[in-house]
Amino acid sequence: MWIFKQLYNSWFNNDTNKAEPIDTLVEKFALSGNQDVHAACDDDTPTFSAQQWNDMTSDQREQMLLKYRLTYISEASVNWCPALGTVLSNDEVKDGFSERGGHPVIKKKMPQWSMRITAYADRLLYGLDTIDWPESIKEMQRNWIGKSVGAEVDFAVAGHDATIRVFTTRLDTIYGVTFMTLAPENELVQQITTAPQRAEVEAYVAEAINRSERERMSDVKRVSGAFTGAHAINPFSGEQVPIWIGDYVLAGYGTGAVMGVPSGDQRDYDFARHFDLPIVPVYDSMNLDEQADPTKTGKMINSGILDGLSYEDAIEKALNYVEEKGIGTRKVNFRLRDAIFGRQRYWGEPLPVYYENGIPQLLEDDQLPLELPEVDKFLPTETGEPPLGRAEDWKAPNGGNFELTTMPGWAGSSWYFFRYMDPTNDQEFASEEAMSYWKEVDFYMGGSEHATGHLLYSRFWTKFLYDMGLVPVDEYAKKLINQGMIGHHSYRVKISGKHKIAVSADLITQYETEKTWALDPLNALEVSPSDFIDVFAPVDIVDDKTKALSIDRFKVERPDYGSFTYYANANGHFLCEEMMDKMSKSKYNVVNPDDLIEKYGADTLRMYEMFLGPIEQSKPWNTNGIDGVFKFVKKYWRLFHEGDVFSVSDEVPTPEEMKILHRTIKKTQDDIERLSLNTSVSGFMITVNELGTLKCNKRAILEPLTILIAPFAPHLAEEVWSLLGHTESIANAQMPTFDEQYLKEDAFEYPIMINGKLRTKMTFGVDMPQGDIQKQVLASDIVLKWTEGKAPKKVIIVPKKIVNIVI
Repeated sequence: MWIFKQLYNSWFNNDTNKAEPIDTLVEKFALSGNQDVHAACDDDTPTFSAQQWNDMTSDQREQMLLKYRLTYISEASVNWCPALGTVLSNDEVKDGFSERGGHPVIKKKMPQWSMRITAYADRLLYGLDTIDWPESIKEMQRNWIGKSVGAEVDFAVAGHDATIRVFTTRLDTIYGVTFMTLAPENELVQQITTAPQRAEVEAYVAEAINRSERERMSDVKRVSGAFTGAHAINPFSGEQVPIWIGDYVLAGYGTGAVMGVPSGDQRDYDFARHFDLPIVPVYDSMNLDEQADPTKTGKMINSGILDGLSYEDAIEKALNYVEEKGIGTRKVNFRLRDAIFGRQRYWGEPLPVYYENGIPQLLEDDQLPLELPEVDKFLPTETGEPPLGRAEDWKAPNGGNFELTTMPGWAGSSWYFFRYMDPTNDQEFASEEAMSYWKEVDFYMGGSEHATGHLLYSRFWTKFLYDMGLVPVDEYAKKLINQGMIGHHSYRVKISGKHKIAVSADLITQYETEKTWALDPLNALEVSPSDFIDVFAPVDIVDDKTKALSIDRFKVERPDYGSFTYYANANGHFLCEEMMDKMSKSKYNVVNPDDLIEKYGADTLRMYEMFLGPIEQSKPWNTNGIDGVFKFVKKYWRLFHEGDVFSVSDEVPTPEEMKILHRTIKKTQDDIERLSLNTSVSGFMITVNELGTLKCNKRAILEPLTILIAPFAPHLAEEVWSLLGHTESIANAQMPTFDEQYLKEDAFEYPIMINGKLRTKMTFGVDMPQGDIQKQVLASDIVLKWTEGKAPKKVIIVPKKIVNIVI
């Protein structure tokens, strides 16, 4: 809550490239207005003078400052589900219906708290070059930030007092524009659509706005659109081009409009081919028979003032022309959008905000933390307010209404690592002394699925805290490793919320191959596979062999689908689609660790998860090998016992025992440095087997071995450590150090090869001269037998490797 207040009371100064207190912005406004202020702010922020600012009422000033604050309220388009009474994320919506319950979802503009993460877009981008993170994660963040350098250009609309501003990185191709495409949500659509096209356009808009942005961006194979009947005027050629709408254009990216250049862009090419629009080459090297050609080679053609120029010269001339004619400007664009911060739910930190005359006000520091009030149920109110609207007499100190949305999960996850540096401090989130000592996280392990969420938001918050002088670093983690996911099979049920039906998976497959349903009632409904979404069934109500669902149990487990009609196949089985997914409660495929711990113990489960494979790789869950780890645990325990009696000797270890110990120390340390934990576990298994064969129960060997095993099996090691007579936790013990002298070999067994074939083996001292080795090898009876007494052409000796005789 305190950090939220700091963000609210800050603005981003583009001149200094950092956040500053909002008071400094107020001072600038009072002295000279905002004409010379270069700040991250809303696109519709008006220009005003100092006099105009000073003439504003306090409420008007606060409304203006909301356009600059790093956290602010704005109207945002959200996925609203009336039946559930809540806003849904893009991932919770499929084809216009909620994943839970199959209820209709509509796009709705609602006041939303947002974080101005876009202010930090450049710093988030360039900061990736300073941290040791997986390149795949950094590339995902680069693409998500999506920096594009280009120009914004105005296209006049024929017959209307309106212009369409487009952003393009390829201004060199402007003579190749054969159509314009607007986002369905673009405000111009209603204004410019002609009467004959209105019905088609309105139907298309109604369908398109219910598809999520993520779905519209990723569905590159789908070509759809509607002609508005209007035309735009190319500002370079003066030619008129038709204006279409298409759902591949997003209102929130760029200007919500694109110029269609089918010769240079594949999506434009597909759109033009689909709707029979012209495709004009703009480079003499283009081959447009099969696809667009986005390359920049050759000389320009069909391009008016740009004809004959190379790409670099054409770009510069076109940019200069745009600025000279006043029809546009050079522009840097980002795909990154400001982050929606409010959540219409009960759980989560409440925002420390109340309202006066509709203007947000902040609680004082001594009024924090604001605690969640009691409510009768964790559901929206009957009028659609979030669950906090159910609280009775929940008012601010002045009697004003509190904000009813709560913070998202990433509010806490974006800074918690700093709190760990000084967890008992009740005066600040971390002291200067603690921050100076710890600085940043040296090693961070997190899933790649958080690349554009938590991992990005945490970098944003850290940079802000750095700007405020609260932390000494602007990147929170030096090194990041992505752990692989533990996968498990899941079962998906095909559901159509639109028709309130569920269909056996093999019937869906049959329709896709034969274009017919097996059941007449289903045919009568006029449905198709595209009407269905996947919902998950608990793994324990699906037969592993047949993949058949127990419908009765499914209706109990997933009551949202209890009233649906279920269509089984001709054999009476309702089949599910089996997939390998990461374990997740939402996929109903979690293996309960409590059951495994009850049977094998926590340390066995812990080590088995390590033993499954390299930490960075995803791997399927399989309990078949857990018995092997359990046997290792019991063998390790037996090293310390004779029967049921604890028995450890203080005898001096043999050289062989010391060799086994120090080999294990070296391997474990090397493995940990490389995060190769699976090979550490296998190394422990080999060590315990060898010590068991030697019947070694010597303290000098087993005590350091226990310290090595402690990070892998902490409960087992702690118990053994106590039996060894220690009163302090093994967590405080010093890790054993490797001594190379114990791994030195006095002799080496050489394989003896004759013409590349192994004929015998002979052992020689590691310090024996090669000449002596050669004499003894050639004098060997076995070698003489295979060489038949012939003098060798060559004898090759690789020290501590091999002897090869060529005859």
